[in-house]
Amino acid sequence: MDTSLHGRVALITGGSKGLGFATAKAYFSHGAKIALLARGAEELAAAAVALRELTLAEAYQASADVATFVCDVTDPEAVTRVHQDVVNTLGDVDILVNNAGQSAAKPFLKITDAEWQADLDLKLMAAIRLTRLVWPGMAQRQWGRVINLLNVYAKLPDAGTAPTSISRAAGMALTKVLSAEGAPDNILVNAMLIGFIESDQIRRQHAASDSSLSLKEFIAKAGARLPMKRMGRAEEAANLALFLASDAGSYVTGCAINMDGGLSKAV
Repeated sequence: MDTSLHGRVALITGGSKGLGFATAKAYFSHGAKIALLARGAEELAAAAVALRELTLAEAYQASADVATFVCDVTDPEAVTRVHQDVVNTLGDVDILVNNAGQSAAKPFLKITDAEWQADLDLKLMAAIRLTRLVWPGMAQRQWGRVINLLNVYAKLPDAGTAPTSISRAAGMALTKVLSAEGAPDNILVNAMLIGFIESDQIRRQHAASDSSLSLKEFIAKAGARLPMKRMGRAEEAANLALFLASDAGSYVTGCAINMDGGLSKAV
């Protein structure tokens, strides 16, 4: 199966840690030039060092590269500016991974207008703006990949899961619309619906809890309630992101794939 990304340029938001960084590792290890976007300069620098320390197959040593860009993706002007910086540094973007986001869930009546807007700006509008910037070049080259990282509540929202479930459902609709528009130009657009993954978000939840459990015990207890009796690993999600970005997934578009170990009741 050909999962080479030799010479491809991949832009990953929220790329300094968690799922974004795991995806960056998978892409870099397969020859891609990686543009990591995040808000924290120190975390970005550490992520870049970690990527450069990876041992690569000889076939990918000359093509793999990494550059970091501090960016608040809720700022439209910053997004436009940083996209141009990415192009100037690494070249036109072939693969866009819209990964920026964090969990936000409250009872409906407790969500303020400002919280609604902040969630939509982070999880929906950032993806819209970045996709709009990379799309013309992908169409011109007749090759592109857009991968939207959502969550399982996009398909089956539950009580108390807004605003995240709402913005993620909109992201799933965006995925389907873009897949239909991009298909004639070989721009493939898919979504990964994440369940419970060992990631920075879980670590933050542990830190914010009053649990006496260690992080390892906290993760094990939460994972025991899932169908596979464990949480997923970021690297497992990255394997799917690699398949969707590569020519191995060259006829897959318009899909919202559950990356949840069987958690979701929707196919």
